[in-house]
Amino acid sequence: MYYIGVDLGGTNIAAGIVNSEYKIVVKGSVPTEAQRDAKEIIKDMGALCEKLVKDAGLTFDDIEYVGIASPGAIDPVKGEVVYANNLPFVQFPIADVLKSFIPVKKVLVENDANAAAKGEAVAGAAKGVADAVMITLGTGVGGGIIIDHKVYAGFNYAGAELGHIVIEHNGRQCSCGRKGCWEAYSSATGLINMTKEKIAECAEKGIPTLMTKLAEEAGKVSGKTAFAAMKQGDAPAKEVVDMYISYLGCGLSNIINIFQPEVLVIGGGICNEKNYLTDPLEAIIKEETYGNAAIKPTALKIAELGNDAGIIGAAVLGL
Repeated sequence: MYYIGVDLGGTNIAAGIVNSEYKIVVKGSVPTEAQRDAKEIIKDMGALCEKLVKDAGLTFDDIEYVGIASPGAIDPVKGEVVYANNLPFVQFPIADVLKSFIPVKKVLVENDANAAAKGEAVAGAAKGVADAVMITLGTGVGGGIIIDHKVYAGFNYAGAELGHIVIEHNGRQCSCGRKGCWEAYSSATGLINMTKEKIAECAEKGIPTLMTKLAEEAGKVSGKTAFAAMKQGDAPAKEVVDMYISYLGCGLSNIINIFQPEVLVIGGGICNEKNYLTDPLEAIIKEETYGNAAIKPTALKIAELGNDAGIIGAAVLGL
């Protein structure tokens, strides 16, 4: 049994053929070139799927379905991208369009964060768990909710935008238009902004910080800059990391208080910091979640599927 999982992003279209043991047999990617007409993008998606099937020595008769993980609000019943702000899709019938390019039996579509959560619940850190939430820490903060083994997306398929809960009233400007969104503080972008602000503050006050040197050597400030400097004993960097983790922990505690999932999975490049991230987060969650001293606590786990979460998540949408 084989499935094709497609991870549609604003920059690249990544896809892979996944077997019944949830392992990727073959994978590849092509540029999205999101400024193009929507059908041209899907034509390239179809060509990529064809190439992978050929590379794997299979035919489309061997493929049960194609799953697509896409940004935006998705109507999985219609196979439609209702709206995606970084792609030219508005009420776009992505499933039918893909089927017009390749002879596939079925195409399933889901929001990318929801698909990643499904992947972790089927084959990753929350495997076998009925109720789980996944938070993805990237350019933004993505959310995926699994209730009774099923993706929850709300009546209008726009639910689980967990990055847009407000954790500081009238706080930092968020790209969504609101102020104080969790995403503005706990995404990789938020961490980078905090790091840049601290570097500028240190320069203005004449306070030395290793973050300046590391950023110059790398040619940019990244999500690694503050953590790397902190590990070498840099006090301003520790202030940045402590602030970032406090905001992240606040939001995670909110999510647990709302859903009480058995497992809360966090993913994204920042999770490469491992115990430097999870140990203080667990301490915050233990202190801030409702009834944690009296009831069975939610387990905090790092996502296991990594960069393949979108592909595998899309591939298991029908399971």
